[in-house]
Amino acid sequence: MFEALKGVSLKPSFNDNGVACYSLTGGNFKNRYYVVSEKGTRKLLNQPEVVGFEVYTCLLNATTRMMRHFVHQDLISSANILSILRGALNYPLEESCYREGIRVHDISFLSSERVFHNEEIAGLEIKYSKLAMVPDSTLLIGDIVATGETLIHCLRYVTDHYRKHGAKLRNIVLFTIGGTTGITVMERLTEEIREFWPEFEGFIAVYYEGIFSTYQDKGACGIQVPNVDFYWKDGVIAPQFRQETLEKRDAIFEKCIIYDGGARRYEISDHIHEVLDYWYGIRERADQIDKKALLDERLGYPTPISYEDWIRENHYELISEDLCKKLYRQEQVYLNRIQHVPLKNIANKRIEEFESALARYRI
Repeated sequence: MFEALKGVSLKPSFNDNGVACYSLTGGNFKNRYYVVSEKGTRKLLNQPEVVGFEVYTCLLNATTRMMRHFVHQDLISSANILSILRGALNYPLEESCYREGIRVHDISFLSSERVFHNEEIAGLEIKYSKLAMVPDSTLLIGDIVATGETLIHCLRYVTDHYRKHGAKLRNIVLFTIGGTTGITVMERLTEEIREFWPEFEGFIAVYYEGIFSTYQDKGACGIQVPNVDFYWKDGVIAPQFRQETLEKRDAIFEKCIIYDGGARRYEISDHIHEVLDYWYGIRERADQIDKKALLDERLGYPTPISYEDWIRENHYELISEDLCKKLYRQEQVYLNRIQHVPLKNIANKRIEEFESALARYRI
């Protein structure tokens, strides 16, 4: 289990008009961490067919409802949006603020790009910046967080800028499709920032559908991308997302929780090729892949698993017993049903569905 999540439980905060919000409790955190689930975000993370402007709209309802929650809790003051190009453009922060009556005083832009040396990533470089300062404000960020290196690089750049001009931030609100490493990063950054701003309130992080993990190797199928591809293992997954994923049969076999957000929105042809290359790879390797090992890897634990262990592995101690028993039974039924479906058949079906749904985008 991921060290920072040991002893942590998912605690229901509210369920309002289809938006379910949970908080992490039981951890010795400096910051606040939430998981939010809504039909749009579930659709985005389970269906790579969602591309273009729909990527943005899928995040809108959940984001807006969380903004309302933070306003009612008096956690957001004067707002300044930091857009870390280009992935941040997927997140509807400005529109959500507008809908909830939050005044956005300015929008800052940073372009943090990888620097390569001998075909390996040697670091990050700020290629473009337009920074505005809103003293004592809430900094709003929307970004995918995998290793967290981009977030660290950009926030150190921004806080240095504020300090040079004698200003400070009240707190930072992050909306993310992200991984467990982000928690470690935010805890460390809060500690650093409080060294020069002792009154800094910390991060308020909203994870859509779950706090996921990134693969550290090529996985059971042999084609995962380390430190890039998200999956459930060692994470904390919203019950609604678990339920919907297992209802779809094939969704849990997708390459990862979220394909490249930038390509999905702006370079749709590249996204299509990435999805199809993955499924072609699964089809080619189907006879060599241990499907049970693949399923256990995606679910995050060896199966079969007892109900008590399942509760603990999923951090569901505070979720209603009726819902937990329903989800546990659903998983057993799913595993029994899927074992009779050849992996090659699943790959052929997804290739056909994806090519048919997105034929108009092919180049």
